[in-house]
This record gives sequence, C-alpha cells and structure tokens, in this order.
Amino acid sequence: MNKEEIIKIQISRVEKEIRDTPYDKSSEHHHGVLKAKLAKLKDELEGPMNKGGGGGVGYAIKHSGDASVVLVGLPSVGKSTLLNKVTNAESKVGNYDFTTLGVVPGMMEYKGVKIQILDLPGIIEGASGNKGFGRKVISVIRASDLVVLMTDIQRIEWLDVVGKELYNAGIRLNDNPPKITVHKTHKGAIQVVDPYGSFSKEEITDIAGELGFGNAIIQLSETIESVDRLIDGLVKTRKYMPAVEIVTKMDLVKNNDIKKIPDRVLKMSVDKNVGIEEFKEKIWQGLGLVRVYLKKDRISEADKKEPLIIKKTANLDQVLKRISNQMRDDVNKAYIWGKNARFPGQEVSFKFEVFDEMEVFFGR
Repeated sequence: MNKEEIIKIQISRVEKEIRDTPYDKSSEHHHGVLKAKLAKLKDELEGPMNKGGGGGVGYAIKHSGDASVVLVGLPSVGKSTLLNKVTNAESKVGNYDFTTLGVVPGMMEYKGVKIQILDLPGIIEGASGNKGFGRKVISVIRASDLVVLMTDIQRIEWLDVVGKELYNAGIRLNDNPPKITVHKTHKGAIQVVDPYGSFSKEEITDIAGELGFGNAIIQLSETIESVDRLIDGLVKTRKYMPAVEIVTKMDLVKNNDIKKIPDRVLKMSVDKNVGIEEFKEKIWQGLGLVRVYLKKDRISEADKKEPLIIKKTANLDQVLKRISNQMRDDVNKAYIWGKNARFPGQEVSFKFEVFDEMEVFFGR
C-alpha cells in the first residue's frame, strides 16, 4: 500500500468520525480538531495541486495577456461556444458531453486589456477527488485570476455542485481571506491573541497544533464565525478568487424557470448574442484592473494605445516599480489627470491609489 492509499484511508476514517459525532456545544471543540486533521490530510494528498498547479498534476498552460480567466462548468453547457464568440479561439463545439478534452486558450480584448480565456474540460461531481479530469482542471483554475462557473437552464442546481467541488479543493470564490496572522517563534509554544473571543484559546491552540504549528503567535484581527474559516486562515493552501456565475441557453427558458435563477447570476444565450457584452463587463469588474496612461511630459498627450494594466488597489509607487525599479530613484513628483483628480495636473504623493484611465506624469 503506497502513501496516497494510506492517506485516503485516514481521510475516510476522519470523515466518518465527523459524521458519526453528534454536533452540539459539548462536541464543538472535538469537531474543530477533527476538521483540522482532515484539512491537513487533504493538503498532504493533493500536494502540488493546492500550491497553484505543477508537480505533473496539471495541464501545461502558457499564460499570456494581462490576466487569465477559466471557463468551468458541466459538460456541454456552451463553454466552447462562448469562447469562440468572445475570443480568437477555435474550440471544437459539439452537443455531446466531454467535447473539450484538452485546454483551449483564446484572447479577449476589452477596454484595451488582453484577457486570456481558457476553455477547460467539463468538471463533474467528484472532481475534487480526481473524478473525470478533476485534479488537472483544478490545478489550472488555481493558477488563474478569475473563474467563470457555467451551467445551462436545465441544470441550474449544478452551480452549487461545481462551487462545492471547488470549495472542497481549497478554492474560495468571491470571498476575502480571514484576518488571521501567524508569527512563528523559536519558543513559547502557541500563543493566541483574540480580542474578539471567537473561540476559546484552548480550541485555537489544539486546532493549530493539529495543523502542525509548534511555536507561534496567532492573532485574530476580526471575528471568525466558524471553525472552517479559522482553519482557512491558518493553512496556506487556500486560493481566493473572484467568480462570475452564468446560466446559458436562456432561449429555452420557461417563465417558471426564470424564478429559479438567483439575481447574482448572469443570464445568457450565446447563440442569440444575449448577455455577451454583460459577460465582458463582469469579467472586467471581477478582475479589478485599471488602465493607467503615461505621459512623457506635463504638456503632451498621454499614450492611450499602450496603457499600463494594474490592480485597482495599487498606488503610484507600485506603478513606478512596474515601469522601472531605477526610475523610482530618479523622480520625486507625480502629477495626475482624470476623474479622481481635483484639477488637471494635480500633484499627488506616491501613495495615491490608481483609478481607471488615470493619466500620470512622473518628474522632478
């Protein structure tokens, strides 16, 4: 029996113990420790997949463009058709399951930004346990910037199924990491700083110990509502990603079916060109990117053909570092134009946050 088989047996035993142990106030602590043990075993089993791909598990994908987006969903929901519609790709289209057996890339240009879109093999229930193309598909998802979850009008409930598979694989969609910091120390065992009283210090200590922590200071900087979120904050293998949910084939919809679709979900009929522009805008918004136009001097026009693409949380100091590390030492002033400038050519500090279509000149 190899190591993988042993870990799978251990996982099954822990999962059974969790199921068989009634959950109440008296067993809450024990449940937390069991979930920590389960998380550690799953991380050991998945290995490289939970580190963003590699290790011979995933497809070899050459990323290009300013960001990468993956189309994930059930077989035959129209991923290939959508890819062909919005990019320059030629993905085989068929009306039978598992048409796409590899990964087909395409490039979508929107608002001057080049976005690589990857059509993946259909993901099915059990993918997180490597059913179908499970681990290969998930490794590509983890290495991307945004995930599009797709289903059709006949199988709306599968949005939740696919979401659960990704959750089980350590991917957290449209969520922020828990505000938990861990400072490893050389001695002192596990110390807990939790002004919010989310859990008893003993429970946090036992869960951290089960996850392999020895000497460390664990600080909670917000209320942590559940043991699962506490574990997410302590392990390093969780991937937090923006997601867009889509229901396709809306041309086949009946009035009663529309009520079943949550408001957050984008409704599309790719063949009828319904929802295409909304799809592009949702991708743009989800990626959280902005375009920054650079000026060669204060009086000239900015170069709008080649914008600098950067995260909207970045500041001008980060913009400079993207351009050149040496340039930061050569300039000491920044001037901006655009919607968030108080007036054209406003001088701002290098801590000023970027905004979309900002024009900027760096000088002395």
